[in-house]
Amino acid sequence: MKFIAEIDVMPHKELLDPQGKTVAKNMKNIDLSGIDDVRIGKHIKMVIDANDESQANEKVETACKKILTNVIMETYTYSVKPA
Repeated sequence: MKFIAEIDVMPHKELLDPQGKTVAKNMKNIDLSGIDDVRIGKHIKMVIDANDESQANEKVETACKKILTNVIMETYTYSVKPA
């Protein structure tokens, strides 16, 4: 059975996000005011072959912990649904 996983990875709130700070700072240059904080992360979409949703979740969890994120510096959330 095929499943689609959507994963969002963000830097921990306690850590500086230089890319986000640069974007927030430059919003004024394009006449966008009132934007105080920007955090930039990544969005990952995967198609997974698994016997059931539980197995698909396990695969996503393993992928997040071992290769997709740096758990010391990043947090992640994900959803899994049938394809």
